[in-house]
Amino acid sequence: MTESLLFYGDNLDVLRKHVDAGSVDLVYLDPPFNSSRAFNVIFEEHGERTQGSAQIHAFEDTWTWDHGAEAAYAEVVEGSNVEVSRLMASFRGFLGESNMMAYLAMMAPRLLELHRALKSTGSFYLHCDPTASHYLKLLLDGVFGPKQFRTEIVWKRSSAHSDTKQGRKQHGHIHDVILFYTKGDEWTWNPLYTGYDESYLGSEYRHVTGADRRYKETDLTAAKPGGDVEYDWPVKRRSGHEERWEADLDNEWQAPLEGIEYLAVRPYQGRFWAFSRDNLVAFARDGRLVHRETGMPRLMQFVDEMPGVPLQDIWDDIPPIGPRAAERLGFPTQKPEALLQRIILSSSNEGDTVLDPFCGCGTTVAAAEKLKRRWIGIDITHLAINLIRTRLRDMTGGTANFAVRGEPVDIEGAEALAAENKYQFQWWALGLVGARPVHEKKGADHGIDGQLVFDESGKGKYNRIILQVKGGKTDVKDVRDLKGVVGREKAAIGALISLQEPTAPMKKEAASAGFYESPWGRFPTVQLLTVADLLGGKRLEYPAITGGNKTFKRAPRVKEEPDQLAVFEE
Repeated sequence: MTESLLFYGDNLDVLRKHVDAGSVDLVYLDPPFNSSRAFNVIFEEHGERTQGSAQIHAFEDTWTWDHGAEAAYAEVVEGSNVEVSRLMASFRGFLGESNMMAYLAMMAPRLLELHRALKSTGSFYLHCDPTASHYLKLLLDGVFGPKQFRTEIVWKRSSAHSDTKQGRKQHGHIHDVILFYTKGDEWTWNPLYTGYDESYLGSEYRHVTGADRRYKETDLTAAKPGGDVEYDWPVKRRSGHEERWEADLDNEWQAPLEGIEYLAVRPYQGRFWAFSRDNLVAFARDGRLVHRETGMPRLMQFVDEMPGVPLQDIWDDIPPIGPRAAERLGFPTQKPEALLQRIILSSSNEGDTVLDPFCGCGTTVAAAEKLKRRWIGIDITHLAINLIRTRLRDMTGGTANFAVRGEPVDIEGAEALAAENKYQFQWWALGLVGARPVHEKKGADHGIDGQLVFDESGKGKYNRIILQVKGGKTDVKDVRDLKGVVGREKAAIGALISLQEPTAPMKKEAASAGFYESPWGRFPTVQLLTVADLLGGKRLEYPAITGGNKTFKRAPRVKEEPDQLAVFEE
């Protein structure tokens, strides 16, 4: 399968520059909902000094009308898609220069690019909530055409709760909306089925065989003729003894025997047999026929042979991710993999390309990887890129075939990122050593930009590495400060990642900190690493036994079916 791709950057730029027209089979996106909220990534903490959880700001789901929104709006209104241009002008006339209008201005050009990227047989799923779903549906009608709308799926994302505690006189909000469109009139579709509920089984499959197999009796007649459907079905019973009719499988009228009665059964007036005589004989030989008192045969349909209920547009059988679920990675708005697997299975085949332009912690790409699809993921934060990279490594044992695009690959790229965005540079640099950002605090960062948690015993004895990241000038004072933080936090090791080469006094100060003693060897307590070192393959020195890095919550390992290639075996 062709290599999958993970992009760091603005998805609009990535789509325009790197995704060809008509190259994608399935698009799923779960964009911010314009809920005017700030979202944090929740990290599970380990160790006595760090019990509980920490969190770092991931993104703000807050939109305001500014020069960017004005430019995006103008681009769409002046573009070639007349329907979308008219819609956007109408939206602005109704919404004015509001936050919602800014949100729609951001979404419109991206939806147009996603439509361009889809194959003619491609499918599109947009996940949203009622805050903006009605506007987005109109916008999608303009992008795809109203006739290409297929389904509005309702996903029950939580159990019943009351919103009145917020002072609201309204119903509880417990569902999201998933809008399903197709680019053309022919699209990939694999029917899926869900299980029967107990009330249905009790009313329909109320019969049970001696082998504890549930079944229902179904009619063997049809309203319209077709083929061999007009014949007598002979049945017999012993008078006064057998209450159950039995089919005469030999189709021979035996000479009358004492106590034996015969009857030729035909469909009711105006109806015909639904099967040929040969099929009815086969059913009878398999023990799948029962007969009513009139002698009319009925077919036994076993519930364990039925596919289930065809998938409907209300999905209440996939619960949200619980706080202790194995797949919970702490990312805001994380969706359950079962939800994405359902969408991917129904609207793509193995080897197809799945695209998620707002991929967050990578649930879409993880589900696509498991289902043997090629995927393209895009996110605008290095924090998300690091989470996805770690998730795929843990999930597949490092065998996932993908490349990351948009990250710095040399010093010039790193310097440019540092100059553009200090925090993105920090997140990227921390990702180079498998570390994560720390809890954001107001004011000073208390000398900690990131941390790595390791377990050298393999038995839950956790230690920490404190990291500082410097994109500007550094001197010996930075090393002294780091030594102080390591002592204050009772960390095992401290590391300074910098763009600049450390000076001789910095190296001397670092050496004065001594070593961290471990059964696995001696490791410098204070380590100085440059971005050039890390890009060249150098790594932190610590007891990095297999599975020892516990910084990120580990994603569950893929378990392959016996008949599949064992590429993820332990």
